[in-house]
Amino acid sequence: MEMKELLKQGIAEALDKAVAAGSLPAGTYPDIALEVPPQKEFGDFATNIAMQSARVAHKAPRAIAEAIVAQMDYPWLDRADIAGAGFINFFLKHGIIYDTLKNILAAGAEYGKAPLREDDTVQVEYVSANPTGPLHVGHGRGAAYGSALVNLLRAAGYHVQSEYYINDAGNQMNNLAASVNARYLELLGQPSSIPENGYHGHDIIETAQAIIDQDGDKYLHMDEAKRLELFKDRAYAEKLKALKRDLAHFNVTYDNWFSERTLHPKAIEDVCRVLEQRGKIYEKDGALWLKSTDYGDDKDRVVIRDNGVPTYLAADIAYHKNKYDRGFKKMINIWGADHHGYVARVKAAIAALGYDPAQLEVLLLQMVSLFRDGKPVKMSKRTGQAITLNELIEEVGTDAARYFFIMRSLDTQLDFDLNLAKSHSNENPVYYIQYAHARIYSIYRQAHEAGIEWNTGWDDVKWDTLKDSYDLELIKKMAAFPEEVKRAARERAPHRIAHYVHELAGLFHSFYNHCRIIQEDQDLQKARLALVTAVRITIANSLAILGVSAPEKM
Repeated sequence: MEMKELLKQGIAEALDKAVAAGSLPAGTYPDIALEVPPQKEFGDFATNIAMQSARVAHKAPRAIAEAIVAQMDYPWLDRADIAGAGFINFFLKHGIIYDTLKNILAAGAEYGKAPLREDDTVQVEYVSANPTGPLHVGHGRGAAYGSALVNLLRAAGYHVQSEYYINDAGNQMNNLAASVNARYLELLGQPSSIPENGYHGHDIIETAQAIIDQDGDKYLHMDEAKRLELFKDRAYAEKLKALKRDLAHFNVTYDNWFSERTLHPKAIEDVCRVLEQRGKIYEKDGALWLKSTDYGDDKDRVVIRDNGVPTYLAADIAYHKNKYDRGFKKMINIWGADHHGYVARVKAAIAALGYDPAQLEVLLLQMVSLFRDGKPVKMSKRTGQAITLNELIEEVGTDAARYFFIMRSLDTQLDFDLNLAKSHSNENPVYYIQYAHARIYSIYRQAHEAGIEWNTGWDDVKWDTLKDSYDLELIKKMAAFPEEVKRAARERAPHRIAHYVHELAGLFHSFYNHCRIIQEDQDLQKARLALVTAVRITIANSLAILGVSAPEKM
């Protein structure tokens, strides 16, 4: 059992014993949370469970702490001290601390992962940008965060299905076709203009040029309606292929790509029929309206326009019904902050269908601002348009882009410092972390060059030689990883893993600067080689959740 889990279990057992002995009243006590104290003289771990339990026990926190500590007689516990109003500080015997290293070395790439839960599958839908052009920086934050959340939930033991909802129906696709058509005509010397709601990106010119390169002017005299339909299909296929390619380049893949086209018209007609049968739709001014105000929305919403064309909401209602029909018990949608007002109407529609809207969790990503030399950057020098995700990757690399996107909570605006992301310095957090991982491989190479055979198993390691405070702080930090994974997953907070691994890298660099690894004391040498191997595993497992590489050389 992991060290922190063993301690939590011990506290829970002591609490139960205190209740059985009459020292504390029976009741539903809160979950036990452990923290690593900021100063080592306060012990290996601390808990505020006594303070959290005051309302349940109707006692002073210090009295609750005394009742718990009185029941904590374990062979792995050196002592437990009560501090302040009721904090409990725990000092563990080194033997149990060393068990953490054994667990890490035995688990390897599985360290930090929880057993597979029995819960039904969680579905995570993210990015879902229109297939009308390249992904931009804002999409990049959603892609990095969403894929890291999927990795995190899987590490925490959840069944997860990731999905991209392809918005491939509606006016945006007609506007895409019209934009390509306008550029096609323009490149062939014909008068044309981009439609008012068309797309002006350089990629549209490239699409039109590719059609000309392949087929020349053979479509010039084709009926325009047929030409637009043909260009729509050609452009859509090209843009979707590019989306998948660019996301894969950014370490983002999906279990399922769901086409909105498959909802038209039958699924939308069916869901409207269900709503009508439930008395949740009414007709007004020739349109069909959802009674969304019955479920907390600020006004009712049109689902079918007076011309018979479905709104985007109608397709989204059908799409979410499809999710429920597929049996997902928990759905997480990651949307941009500009969709804030859309959450209430989608949840209202879910409730109107008779489903539990609480099963849908919507996470909103705040905006990203790029900075270079302390000044905001908005436009690409190459195209004059918004900066694409590919351009960002070209400048700073996939690893830096992903880490910088993830390192802040999704509900805070992100200022992305391009200069910092490219720098090879300790101020660049992703470089700092990756350098720690690569540094451990350099230690391996030094050991090999010195003729030291150390990676032959860990059964004969003399763990009790690891007595330095730098050794012990590293071990305690690694012991926190499994619980950090669980907490980050519970809070939908991949940035917690980014912060955790940055702190672990900092402890390792301090250890490296103060402690000799390759040395004359053979027992301490092997123990420290085992220790840094555990650090390497924990760093690599953390970076794997973030979708960031763990290099062997820098």
